[in-house]
Amino acid sequence: MRIYFMGICGTAMGNAALLMRECGHEALGADTGIYPPMSTTLQSAGVDIMEGYDPERLARLAPDLVVVGNAQSRGNPEVEWLLDERALPFCSLPELLSRNILSTRRNIVIAGTHGKTTTTAMTACLLRAAGRNPGWLVGGVPRDLPGGSFLGGADSPFVIEGDEYDSAFFDKRSKFIHYAPRILVLNNIEMDHADIFRDLDDVLRTFRHVCRVVPGKGWVLANGDDANVQSLLPLPWTRVLRVGCAEDCDLRIANFGDGPEGARFDLCWQGRVIPVRLCPSGLFNARNAAMALLAAALGAWPQAELPELPLEKLSPALASFQGVQRRQQVLLDKPGLMAVEDFGHHPTALASTIEALRARHPGHRIVAAFEPRSNTASSNLFQREFTDALAKADTALIAPVHRAGRMDPKHRLDTAAIARDICARGGQAAAASGNEELLAELLRMARDPERGPMLVCFFSNGAFGGIISRFAAECAA
Repeated sequence: MRIYFMGICGTAMGNAALLMRECGHEALGADTGIYPPMSTTLQSAGVDIMEGYDPERLARLAPDLVVVGNAQSRGNPEVEWLLDERALPFCSLPELLSRNILSTRRNIVIAGTHGKTTTTAMTACLLRAAGRNPGWLVGGVPRDLPGGSFLGGADSPFVIEGDEYDSAFFDKRSKFIHYAPRILVLNNIEMDHADIFRDLDDVLRTFRHVCRVVPGKGWVLANGDDANVQSLLPLPWTRVLRVGCAEDCDLRIANFGDGPEGARFDLCWQGRVIPVRLCPSGLFNARNAAMALLAAALGAWPQAELPELPLEKLSPALASFQGVQRRQQVLLDKPGLMAVEDFGHHPTALASTIEALRARHPGHRIVAAFEPRSNTASSNLFQREFTDALAKADTALIAPVHRAGRMDPKHRLDTAAIARDICARGGQAAAASGNEELLAELLRMARDPERGPMLVCFFSNGAFGGIISRFAAECAA
């Protein structure tokens, strides 16, 4: 079958195209703003990528199926042609995955507001450590796996990042509804994706829906420390295990400590204590690791009784886990100056990462450079929460809201107010008028001979105007 991907250079779409090639199909597609790493990965695999959207070209290509990415909407010329002509069948990405892969696999679906990408990559790595041949689809670039997607063996689990975002402009169900979880991980739940969900109750509604499709012989691994996750319980139709620091958790994190070498903690399970070393810092990553360890063990030994699950066999593999690109990724490390890139775009993620960086790099002045880019981050929904999170840094530099003109000013994040409020608390902060001004200030700080050790962390779920790589390159020279 010849499958055409509309928006092929998105991480999920591109990796899905590679999976379809593994299944024996021909994959091709189009996008705008084609750039690495996904474009180079696809091209090196022999996937044909075309620039822009052209209905006449699509008609000539006449693929057997068109996959419409959820970034595409009415007004896209190819979308309008598909709807007008009805000449070609089309579907969403989640529907494609459901039909062609997930319907026959034992799926481990990693869901939650934060930590999905890291936990998905961890789970796949641990399944490999267990000697299995898992498949996976990671919404990022894993540093410990040969790629962001892999079909794996038909008799082995498939690990997939379960996004609560909608499936397509014509299917407003969350993606994870399509993914048929055998094991569902609920890392945490907060309000996010304000362009899709009205409020937290609306978010909880869609998580309740995905819980309802877990079979009776499946598992839900629930964050025992998260009140929103706990509000979904009980789930009498399936089996539930709670993971976290609370005393009544089935898999309990104890004696957590963070430092320059990473995190150390114990996992208490079925009367046993399992010491764990983890390279990524932060209690949130310890919880990601605990979730991944239990999910991988249940996936690798589905017939085992709980006391027999050999978590100790898998836990050593966590010590070498390097993580995913753009998650606390160190870009520059020289005496007195570090540059780190992080995908954080929610106040909880910013706050947790700043705390983890402070624990891992004691003595460094933490400078947080934040680009409000996502639909939620661009709005003033979390005005106070972003202020509180960025105040945890020694200095906060805030870029202008990305494409600010698309949003009514009364609903837009007020970056100047964030800076004023942090300064009123005795901190240091500034709202830049543009990315170039922000870069110039960072370079001035980096070249200040009196500054002392400094760590700059760039928070963005986008390109940040290209200044991240420029800062690292200029400071490395």
